[in-house]
Amino acid sequence: MMNKRLLVTGGAGFIGSAVVRQAIGSGYSVINLDALTYAGNLNNVEEVAGSPSYIFEHADICDREALERIFSVHKPDAVMHLAAESHVDRSISGPSAFMETNVNGTYQLLEAALGYWNTIGNRADFRFHHISTDEVYGSLGESGAFKEDDPYSPNSPYSASKAASDHLVRVWHHTYGLPVVITNCSNNYGPCQHPEKFIPTIIRNAVSGTPIPVYGKGLNVREWLFVEDHAEALLTALERGTIGRTYNIGSDNESANIELVEKICSMLDERIPSGKPHFDLVEFVEDRLGHDFRYSIDSTRIKQELNWEASTPFEVGLEKTLDWYLG
Repeated sequence: MMNKRLLVTGGAGFIGSAVVRQAIGSGYSVINLDALTYAGNLNNVEEVAGSPSYIFEHADICDREALERIFSVHKPDAVMHLAAESHVDRSISGPSAFMETNVNGTYQLLEAALGYWNTIGNRADFRFHHISTDEVYGSLGESGAFKEDDPYSPNSPYSASKAASDHLVRVWHHTYGLPVVITNCSNNYGPCQHPEKFIPTIIRNAVSGTPIPVYGKGLNVREWLFVEDHAEALLTALERGTIGRTYNIGSDNESANIELVEKICSMLDERIPSGKPHFDLVEFVEDRLGHDFRYSIDSTRIKQELNWEASTPFEVGLEKTLDWYLG
């Protein structure tokens, strides 16, 4: 992919910045398009900001005129669409922003990409890669895992908005022929994640000696994917994924929330002992509205078809995460 021009939306965010860093390291030229809302931080891409292969565009994916200018000026060979509102609690208290960014923003980006693709002769090597979440599939019981062909059953304004955006991308492929790839991932963790997310909240509160809030009884289960592994998988799907295909990306690292809190607190006890276990700070709080019980991803397709598999053991990823937050 040497010298390929890659447009990354949301490239100053948590996952997007990992993609930007890896893409430049892999020989891409990257155009980072980000609105720099509360979740975007240019410090996340500081290590590549001086590279001749990096360009930053401060723009909103809902702004069609800005999008058309960016496509026209930079002429990307591919798009990786990560820009999104992603925090479930925020979607419950204020769903409007999620509908605007995740649904309308994706629509505006698809239209701009389609217009651009038409101007370059509908090149077969162009790619529009849409990055989504396992939450579109709904909630699982004690067993089973989400597969790519499972029906969608979103349970929060966030997951509903992402499900809508997934459907839009499929339609722009089926109806207009836009060459797309879709990926749905499990929960990410690692350096640069916004402090409102679960693992950063555990770390921040434990270190400061303030209560660590845990919804309900802490029995909800998530599958945790190290962000650098995810970025690698995304670039793999972009480069080798079959057009029109969806790939689920997971790690097989499942953990109940309370078990994860206990694990991180134990690691902090060793690193920064405080006289009593950090786990004593746990405070069970009223459960989230519509809280999905369990998510689990079946990654068989991407393993078999694209020869990709998560390589970071959970404990190693957590150590790297702690290194960054305690840094």
